[in-house]
Amino acid sequence: MNAAGYQTLIVKFSEPITALDGIFDDAEAWGTDTLKGWIDNYEGSRFTAIDSHTAVITSEYNMECLKAWLERYTPITDKAEF
Repeated sequence: MNAAGYQTLIVKFSEPITALDGIFDDAEAWGTDTLKGWIDNYEGSRFTAIDSHTAVITSEYNMECLKAWLERYTPITDKAEF
């Protein structure tokens, strides 16, 4: 956790982030149609894609829940926590 109280996770997926958006094919049920939208909707959390397969995720207090969900439902090839 950094001095501002946010945790940071850099995640590299084995599939393009746009392909992972398919998880949210029922936007009405999920409340969004993208991975970015789902994470951004988590209070105090933000998703920023830095290339087609990599994202920086920051969260003030929900990182453990986000990380557990990502590990269970997305194909992660590498991750680094700060």
